[in-house]
Amino acid sequence: MFNATSARLSAMMFLQFFVWGAWYVTIGNYMAAQGMADLTHWPYTVNPIAAIIAPFFLGLVADRFFAAEKLLGTLHILGGLIMFAVPQTTGTPGLFVVLLLLYNLCYMPTLGLSNSLAFHNIENQERQFPMIRVFGTIGWIVAGLFIGFVLGQFSGEELPDRTPLPLYTTAIASLVLGAYSFTLPHTPPPAAGQAVTVHSIVGVDALRLLGSRSFYVFIGCAFLICIPLAAYFNFAPIFVANAVYDQGMSNALVDVLPNPSSLMSIGQMSETAFMLLMPLLFVRLGVKWMLAIGMGAWVLRYALFAFGAPDATFWMVAVGILLHGICYDFFFVTGHIYVDKKSTPAVRGQAQGFLVLVTYGLGMFFGAQIAGALFNRYLGDASVLTLARWQDFWLVPAGFALFVLVLFMLTFKDDVKRSSD
Repeated sequence: MFNATSARLSAMMFLQFFVWGAWYVTIGNYMAAQGMADLTHWPYTVNPIAAIIAPFFLGLVADRFFAAEKLLGTLHILGGLIMFAVPQTTGTPGLFVVLLLLYNLCYMPTLGLSNSLAFHNIENQERQFPMIRVFGTIGWIVAGLFIGFVLGQFSGEELPDRTPLPLYTTAIASLVLGAYSFTLPHTPPPAAGQAVTVHSIVGVDALRLLGSRSFYVFIGCAFLICIPLAAYFNFAPIFVANAVYDQGMSNALVDVLPNPSSLMSIGQMSETAFMLLMPLLFVRLGVKWMLAIGMGAWVLRYALFAFGAPDATFWMVAVGILLHGICYDFFFVTGHIYVDKKSTPAVRGQAQGFLVLVTYGLGMFFGAQIAGALFNRYLGDASVLTLARWQDFWLVPAGFALFVLVLFMLTFKDDVKRSSD
């Protein structure tokens, strides 16, 4: 049931992902415009590093000492203040990167924190959480549209993503979300008064309580599937530019969306649609099949990219992008629900933070490194950036995702109860 509390949590999710989307997509173009083109990989390195550190912070602080809404507000306000300073340091690249690291150290814990806060204040995870989380995806889309259509009015002859305006937008939105967080439902620390141990800080206590063969299988597959996920976020926009726009294609969709970033946004649009369908599908399919369909969509996406590359087959490229809704929602959103249903209130923050560590942290970090190595092997020389070589590139993550899917189907058992109300 969508009530006043759900509306407040939905606004939280909208702002949470508006903040992320406002800088994450544009930071590379801004750095290149400021003479830091050779350092554009660093924002996508410090982000997973912060995600690796996040669960340690959540396990030590969020579950024991501070109410979730107060900690969420404090972190966003601190992050907003840091982001205001980031554009002032473009003349000192080292300091620029350090400030981005500090910002991400504030932001990444809020991903798990906002999820645990939402789960604490709803009654039916399968039905209510997707309806709340979809506003996060809408926030990401709105951030991109805001940069293009609103900030573009103030950037003069320059593209807005090459100016500091998106970073200042992130800073202001962070402060707004920080202030708003203090108005959210009171969510006290569930493990207040419990002894602080190394095991609890690193999440071992949570793993012991959640531990089962299927849970460990899920965690392992969540890590593995993030390797091809990193390949998508890093290199799909480059592939789309090469396979669609460099070929001079002209059709109704390309004419409406005249650049790679706009075409890529249809993935988030499909994510929104599938998020709304998740409550119905969850009841009928259960955890295992939701997760399996999500992983299967990764296989299909990369196969479409691979076999559509040599002849620049537009419908294959477009369908591959549209599959983002199934790829993300069915695996990652279902994963957060699965972890919450396996958790107890005492370790909810640790558990959600641990999932962030495994996916956005370790998985994305190693995935980015592996994807970069593959790109350098198949497409590193700009003079041979051919569509045939793109096929070789995409076949690797397609095969890897298929391996993860088969491993998951053979070893995972759905061991959580589905709600019937």
